[in-house]
This record gives sequence, structure tokens and C-alpha cells, in this order.
Amino acid sequence: MTDTPEPDTYSALDAPEFAPAQFVRWFREVAPYVHAFRGKTFVVAFGGELVQAGALNALVQDISLLSSLGIRLLLIHGSEPQVNEQLRLKGYSQQLTRGLNIVDAAMLECAKEAAGEIRLDIEAAFSQGLPNTPMSHSHVRVVSGNFVTARPLGVIGGVDYRHAGVARKLDQDALKFALSHDSIVLMSPLGFSPTGEAFTLDMADLATAAAIALRAEKLIFLTGSSGVQEEGGGIDTELARADADALLAGSTLDEETAFYLGFASKAVKRGVARAHLLPYDLDGSVLLEVFTHDGVGTMVVEDTLDDLRPATMDDVGAIIRLIEPLEADGTLVPRARGEIERDVEKYTVLEHDSVIYGCAALYLHPDEKMAEMACLIVHPDWQGEGEGEILLRHIEGRARAAGVKRLFVLTTRTSHWFIKRGFTPGGISDLPRSKQTTYNPSRNSLIFIKRL
Repeated sequence: MTDTPEPDTYSALDAPEFAPAQFVRWFREVAPYVHAFRGKTFVVAFGGELVQAGALNALVQDISLLSSLGIRLLLIHGSEPQVNEQLRLKGYSQQLTRGLNIVDAAMLECAKEAAGEIRLDIEAAFSQGLPNTPMSHSHVRVVSGNFVTARPLGVIGGVDYRHAGVARKLDQDALKFALSHDSIVLMSPLGFSPTGEAFTLDMADLATAAAIALRAEKLIFLTGSSGVQEEGGGIDTELARADADALLAGSTLDEETAFYLGFASKAVKRGVARAHLLPYDLDGSVLLEVFTHDGVGTMVVEDTLDDLRPATMDDVGAIIRLIEPLEADGTLVPRARGEIERDVEKYTVLEHDSVIYGCAALYLHPDEKMAEMACLIVHPDWQGEGEGEILLRHIEGRARAAGVKRLFVLTTRTSHWFIKRGFTPGGISDLPRSKQTTYNPSRNSLIFIKRL
């Protein structure tokens, strides 16, 4: 009988209490993210289902930690199941559903009661401070208020939606003031008109409007879905907005994923840097998404480049013109035109106004589940704006889709650039066997490898 091997990873509740080497490594690995996100604004939105599932305290502890690291946080909660419970207890037959609802006076009153109850629960959770708990010594200030001016949805297709509304304006100055003074802002899915009328708001729509208005770094939806599923059953951890829109145009997504993905796409299109779909039933999902490279959910990003596309035979001449200066100074190994023509399907190019100004190639070694990224080039006139990093991310995505576990590069001049992006030094013996036989010792190229 053999011993059962210990798992590589643990949930936060089941992890070993004392693992110093692992703790130090993880703590060092999150440092770049701490520096990158200090002073940035995150909008975190979650439905009443999270509260109903008993996950509120864990989320509050994680949000408190993010706040202590200098991240500015706006929380927006939903209340659909709580409203429905209030309606049921009062003997009403109507129920609130995702999307458009006719909100009568009874439903509006239940929505007010549910929002007030959840808001108080959240504020109470942030007030915890018992010794030997994650909230010990925390001093979290939570601010709520009438930040949202709303208008009624009105009559759509002949249907009067009565007290259902949509955000018309957010008090950006008040929100920014509170956030800049280290307060966590808490918003409920309710808004008020200049005449004092109250309207119910869709939580996801309100969160999206707030993230756009504040130019947030991240919009995070905590949902009952795990994110966008890949064909192989895993989670697609990163989607270009165009790809997200293509999925939404199809019929392969489940209802909840499609609902939140639509808002994520809208937010990114309107200037939010990143939008995330995370499972609320995974303990610590926000921390894992923010502080690890791959995260645990689906992130939607805008492809800010004019055109990132597979190369064709018509691009061979432009690729050669990009490569030639680097071949001349010894940065790249000379490549004959015939070689590039033969491998053109391995290349991705960047194009602006019919000018090719960047490229990269991916060479697969499937037997070892490895791949080489080669010819990562951005024309000097376009450098410094993140194009190289987006090319790298695209190549990493192609490699993951092909089942690659390790991506490697050979370089003589740009080692620091790759190290900053998660590559670590390797040796010839770490390369695929076919690459070992073609490695040129006279060039003395440095080898860097990244686990995907």
C-alpha cells in the first residue's frame, strides 16, 4: 500500500499551517503586483447569492487586505435572492429575475429592505477586529451615500417597467474624494431621481457604469460561474474583447456567464483596463486573480493594437525588413527568405495603416509540451507603448491553446526584458531534444523558460 501523495495546492482553509519556503516564494512573487496596483481603482461587484452562500466574511477579509495595500475599492452588491425571499414572506407571487423586470411598488419596498439589510451586514463585517483573525488591527472606513442619480427605464416595447431604473449620472467627484481618502465605497443597487423617487438598478449595469466613470483599472464580477470554459474543459483565463464578443454572438455560453461577459466586454470597450469573471465559491478567488499570473477566472482585455493577426505570404517582405537590422547587428540569427516563407504560418504580425511594425513566431515541440518564441520584434518607432508585451501575451495564449506547458526563448541582448515578464534562466539540457541538436554554442545565446 502506498501513501497518498500530498496535493500541490490547497484551499486557504486546508493549507498547511507552516510552510515557510513556500510562503516566502509566494510573498516575493506578489510584490510586483502590489507595486503595480497601489493607487489604482478596482470595482468589485457581487450578487446577493454570495451573501446567501456564506462567503461574505471571506470576501471582506480579502477586500480589507487589498485596501491595506493601497488599492482603491468600490464595492457594489446585488440583492436578487434576498428581494425574492422578502416577496415570498409577504405573500407576493412575483419574483425578481436577472435582466429586465417590471418593478411594482411592493417589489421596490422589498428591494429597499433587502439592500439595507445587506449593506448593514457588509458594514458589520468590515468592523470586525478580533485578535488572531484576518481583520485584526484593520481600520477600514466604509462610505455609502446617494452617489447615483437614476432615471426610470420607462416604457419599452409597450411595457411600463415602473420602478425599474438605470443609472443616469454618478457623482464622480464625491466617489473620487472618498476613494482618495482610503475609504471603501459601498453602493447598493438603488438610485434616486432629482424628484426623490427611488428606482431599482441592475447590479452589473451599475458596476459597469461606475467602472467606466472612474476609469477603473479592474472591474471584477464575482459570480456563480467559473468563467468562460475552453473546449478542453479548462477556464479561458484571458480573452480579447473581440473574442468575447464573438462568443456572445454564438450560443455556447451558459446564461450567467453570457450575462456578465456582456458587461465585461462593454466596460473594456469603454476604457476599463481589465474586466474579470470570478467564481465566488472559490475561497480567495479575488486574491488569486489579482496576485497570480494566470489567475483563476476569465479576464477580458481590449486589444489596443490596430491589428494583431496571423501572417500571410504577402507579409514576408515586411517581416524580412523588420528582421534585417537585427540580423546585421547580431541580435538575430540570419534567416533566408525561403525559411520565412516556409514558416510564415508560425508568425503573428502587428499592422497599422497597412504597415507591418511588429512580429513574433511560435515553434511548437509537442512531444515535450514546449514551444519556442522567436523573432519577437517591434519597429523602433513603435517601441515603448507595450506592443512587445501584447505580442508576448498573444504568443503565450497560442502556446497554451496548443497544450504547451513551457515557453522558451534564446536571446543575446534582451534577457532583462524577459526576466521582468516571468522567464527564468535555463540551460541547454532544458531545451527540447531537437532544439539541443541545433543550438549554436558560438552565439552563446542565453536560454530563458517560462511555465505557462
